[in-house]
Amino acid sequence: MALNPQITNLVVILFLMQASKKIPFDDPLVLNGVRALYVVSNLIIVAVYLYVGQQINKKKDMTTMRYVEPAPMGSTEEPKLIITTHHAYDLQQLRGLYKSQLMGVGMMAVMHVYFKYTNPLLIQSIIPLKGAFEGNLVKIHLLGQPAVGDLKRPWKATGGMPGFGGEPKADKKSIESAEKSFRGGAKEE
Repeated sequence: MALNPQITNLVVILFLMQASKKIPFDDPLVLNGVRALYVVSNLIIVAVYLYVGQQINKKKDMTTMRYVEPAPMGSTEEPKLIITTHHAYDLQQLRGLYKSQLMGVGMMAVMHVYFKYTNPLLIQSIIPLKGAFEGNLVKIHLLGQPAVGDLKRPWKATGGMPGFGGEPKADKKSIESAEKSFRGGAKEE
């Protein structure tokens, strides 16, 4: 049985926070080494995502899937029926991964350049890399795991507060209910 990624992230963060207290960030050589580690880590993540994108386009799985996307929390909208293909769904998820990574780099740049924080560089060199290899797209398209069980699309949302917002539903009852209230929205291709 594998450990929950959130638990392992917590352990890694606690370990790296203690380790970063022992690292002499005052030394420019050490600081540049940690900066290089951060840049290399992000380049590896981008390379993995580029490869995954190539694999998605190479497979071009046009299997149709239907699921109900929950309404945003606090809105009065009804859940929306989504009809798409595995190919389009995977590309949409990959776009989300790129955005998430870019946001992390932006936040880290502000923290490091503007606020002069150096300790998070070490943590952010490891955690996003670990998260990239624990992602569903990487498990399917890079590591070759079959898309069954927890890897069956649509995937549950990761991160955030558990229980808040909804998760995509692919069960027959939810889809039939959404089809009845479906008013001809957009079909994603």
